[in-house]
Amino acid sequence: MRWLRKRWTVCTISILLIFYKTKEIARTEDEHQEAQLNGDGELTFSRLMVNSSDKILRKGGSSIFQHSAEGWQINTSLVMDIRKDILRFLDAERDVSVVKSSFKPGDVIHYVLDRRRTLNISHNLHSLLPEVSPMKSRRFKMCAVVGNSGILLDSECGKEIDSHDFVIRCNLAPVVEFADDVGTKSDFITMNPSVVQRAFGGFRNVSDREKFVQRLSMLNDSVLWIPAFMVKGGEKHVEWVNALILKNQLKVRTAYPSLRLIHAVRGYWLTNKVHIKRPSTGLLMYTLATRFCDEIHLYGFWPFPKDLNGNSVKYHYYDELKYRYFSNASPHRMPLEFKTLNTLHNKGALKLTTGKCEQQ
Repeated sequence: MRWLRKRWTVCTISILLIFYKTKEIARTEDEHQEAQLNGDGELTFSRLMVNSSDKILRKGGSSIFQHSAEGWQINTSLVMDIRKDILRFLDAERDVSVVKSSFKPGDVIHYVLDRRRTLNISHNLHSLLPEVSPMKSRRFKMCAVVGNSGILLDSECGKEIDSHDFVIRCNLAPVVEFADDVGTKSDFITMNPSVVQRAFGGFRNVSDREKFVQRLSMLNDSVLWIPAFMVKGGEKHVEWVNALILKNQLKVRTAYPSLRLIHAVRGYWLTNKVHIKRPSTGLLMYTLATRFCDEIHLYGFWPFPKDLNGNSVKYHYYDELKYRYFSNASPHRMPLEFKTLNTLHNKGALKLTTGKCEQQ
């Protein structure tokens, strides 16, 4: 008995040492990123070197980061170099979705972020897989990637967003009632399975299902991108969505990201010294868009509860969800992602709009 108690004591001490060592490594990494941020910050083509801390500091009510949409010009050579660099890790035309020939009904696959759990490919899911990539051979001069930050409210960016050749939106966000600020054009729209529960009541009653069908019917021939293979827990929502699409013969073009996509995107950013945990949907969409867009404009990307003037900013422009990703437990590092995108804006690789839009 004494031997057993001693063994438990040794195990407990070992676990505590591992925990504190891990925390120390994480803290050292953050300090290393901070030190690099204070250097010359030069952006190279093969290694972006856009490190930053997770906080944007303020001094006298103004931010220390430099951002201006006035006089912005695209840096075409940098855009091309970033595209080539990303192609070393993934081909968005292929990885944007698995295709019908990838699986057959009844196949068992492992979840991307939880390899211990598995998913069976259902007949409904298989029937909605595209025959070929929905982005095959598609190219656009100007694309807009629209995030969901409350910074869009009162921005009057709707017309400007809708003027783009191709518009990407995130998480099936509502648009009609916010059209003046966010526009309505939707060529490619993502939908995490959690949206079913959060925005459509888990399809508990007929009105919830009708609301969802009405929302999808607005998309017409747009691509609906559903990350069905990420983690266990959303499979029933994916099946409900697939069943409603088939039952109502909705004309959306469904897409389900490849099993390698999220790791490939994370690998690209990590190799370029951007130490994200898991890329957010917005960062994923920008990374994919570099493959088929000559010029990329971002809207609704602002991960902070206040704007530069100290005014409150909602997490989402359309609901009351609270900011939660400042915790170390969060899978995303939104402020770091924003600082990275802001650096790319200043270098001319993309245009990041965080204020009001000029009226056309």
